[in-house]
Amino acid sequence: MSKSLLPIGQISPGHDLGGYIQAVHGIPVLSADEERELAFRLYDESDLEAARRLVLSHLRFVVHVARSYSGYGLPQADLIQEGNLGLMKAVKRFDPNQGVRLVSFAVHWIKAEIHEFVLRNWRIVKIATTKAQRKLFFNLRGAKKRLAWLNNSEVEAIAKDLDVKPEVVRDMEGRLSAYDAGFDASPSDDEDSVYQSPAHYLDDADSDPATKVEDSDFSGDATRRLQLALETLDERSQDILQRRWLSEDKATLHDLADIYGVSAERIRQLEKNAMKKIRQKMGDTLAA
Repeated sequence: MSKSLLPIGQISPGHDLGGYIQAVHGIPVLSADEERELAFRLYDESDLEAARRLVLSHLRFVVHVARSYSGYGLPQADLIQEGNLGLMKAVKRFDPNQGVRLVSFAVHWIKAEIHEFVLRNWRIVKIATTKAQRKLFFNLRGAKKRLAWLNNSEVEAIAKDLDVKPEVVRDMEGRLSAYDAGFDASPSDDEDSVYQSPAHYLDDADSDPATKVEDSDFSGDATRRLQLALETLDERSQDILQRRWLSEDKATLHDLADIYGVSAERIRQLEKNAMKKIRQKMGDTLAA
């Protein structure tokens, strides 16, 4: 079987990248007329064989695009695989009535898939989440001509060229220059380095199970003692405390004064005495 007729499933960069690149470069490039005929067969008749031939003939172009992303330290085979996904999406959406070649239309989809892959895998922590940040990320990588930090004039020039503020360029440069640090210390770290790992200084005291159980027991015990203390009060005092402190729609002193036919000052005195008895009773219960 000739290379031009190989099924897509048999051409994969995952196992032998060199052999894959050699194979895709052996697939003939379609002429404009051949491409147009196949594109109309796919567009009008949903001809899957036409789609297969369109994809195969453009795999070499994906390799060419993927090579431009080699500076991110990601496997070339993975970049090509992601680009191939973009190519297949482009072939599916290609409209030959627009009068453009498939390669001009597909480059957007190929780069979009590779961009997403780079952003997902270049760092554990996301460095670019918005559309504007993604654009700046890729443009800044290309704009930096050296490994050193950008000087002020370079920052101003890049900011002007990309139509963003200089501080945005500085922020993205910091993200690009940062590195991923492990949460736990490495086994090879010395004693001084061990205590610099986030696992030692990002400890959450509230996450200790023993502390959680202790807090829960204390809260439950306090609620029980409060209930017992309330039960020692007379009905009027219980009602005043309930309406003043334990109800969602809290009553005022004047509201309770109208209910009980006394002055607001008398209600305040009753409330104060009831609170004093509550505190005393809860203290006696705790001591016991």
